Amino acid sequence: NPRKKKKKKSRILFFFNGPQSSQNPISDHNKSLPIFLFCRFSSLVSKMGRIGLVVSDLVLSFMWIWAGVLVNILVHGVLGFSRKDTTGEIVRFFFSIISMFVFAFLQKVTKGGFFNPLTALASGVSGGFGTFIFSVLVRIPVEVLGSILAVKHIIHVFPEIGKGPKLNVAIHHGALTEGILTFFIVILSKGLTRKIPGSFFIKTWIASVAKLSLHVLGSDLTGGCMNPAAVMGWAYARGEHITKEHLLVYWLGPVKATLLAVWFFNVVFKPLTEKQEKPKAKSE
Repeated sequence: NPRKKKKKKSRILFFFNGPQSSQNPISDHNKSLPIFLFCRFSSLVSKMGRIGLVVSDLVLSFMWIWAGVLVNILVHGVLGFSRKDTTGEIVRFFFSIISMFVFAFLQKVTKGGFFNPLTALASGVSGGFGTFIFSVLVRIPVEVLGSILAVKHIIHVFPEIGKGPKLNVAIHHGALTEGILTFFIVILSKGLTRKIPGSFFIKTWIASVAKLSLHVLGSDLTGGCMNPAAVMGWAYARGEHITKEHLLVYWLGPVKATLLAVWFFNVVFKPLTEKQEKPKAKSE
């Protein structure tokens, strides 16, 4: 039947091209199949509510571990820079900032997908009781699972790859280091959200440079991770995920620092009222 064939064809075209209106975010001049498929996927995830957030957390956590490994392979393997070469470190920082921009964009597209349990915890504490329980019991375990799966996959593909961050100082010194680094990055993140609500580029640039700077400060002591899930992935691969060292330094220290940072920020800067939140939400 010609009418049925025409209807079927129009449905297929609608899936790939979207509605033919001025509201279509991608114009006819620059649209491509991968971009449309990604937009469709992100739209589907955002409509799934909390299930979509869980899926986003799992995927982003998996991708985050892979991104860090691929940056190191690109800089030290493909480009051939030595790990002690200053130029190599600058190049690595450059690619790391690009990676952070990509993940910031993915977080924006997925409407709040996270790859760091500390970010999920800070968001949960700032929200209501239900949001907090959902973050602690669902989102954080899923992010840890994504990191573990990523490390297993990396070791399978690149058996010669490194074994992740390791503690080079005493346990309490390490916990204090990770706690201080986490405290400052959480304060900065919440401050950027409050003071620069609508500028994606400026917020991401400041946050990326700050994270890299703090990472450098702590790299020789604890690895400067500020991401318990990422450390958990590598520790699980080594069989060291339930040691006192791992739990105190990479979990207890950063978690306590996150809670302290959220409390401190809310005390110093009063929470926004509903009238203040509405214009900021529109600018986002």
